[in-house]
Amino acid sequence: MARTEYSNKLTGDNIARAKANELSCSPKHSVEIAHLVRNMMADDAVAYLEQVIDLKRAVPFHRYNRNVSHQKSLNGKTFGTAAGRYPVKAAGEYIRLIRSAQKNAEYAGLAPEKMVIIHAAANKGRCMKGIFPRAMGRATPKHRDSVNVEIILREVQ
Repeated sequence: MARTEYSNKLTGDNIARAKANELSCSPKHSVEIAHLVRNMMADDAVAYLEQVIDLKRAVPFHRYNRNVSHQKSLNGKTFGTAAGRYPVKAAGEYIRLIRSAQKNAEYAGLAPEKMVIIHAAANKGRCMKGIFPRAMGRATPKHRDSVNVEIILREVQ
């Protein structure tokens, strides 16, 4: 596993961080969820993502929205777009990461219920390369993408 640093060098006594390297989920879905949860309260973000896992609310797609259908749970006024999907696997990884950051905040003596997500980023991780055997002795390359996700929380009064 590659060791990478945080892209945002925030320091302070009211900061808590969490990072996960080489998660097995979609990088595009991870980028859209990072855009969604940024500047949200941590508990609100976890509640929203749990509804995404239950297929009740969709994640709005701003960047990777080509041929993405509109969802009834999104309205254009709230998020600025109605295009969205339900990225269940990536949402589960984000819930685990946000809860880990809240535990880090609790260990540092901060109140986990007062934490706001000030930085959320998803970057492409290593690509696992392999081959898919075909007929007549040929082979087709196959790639498995991974993603590096980081979250920084700050306590608000």
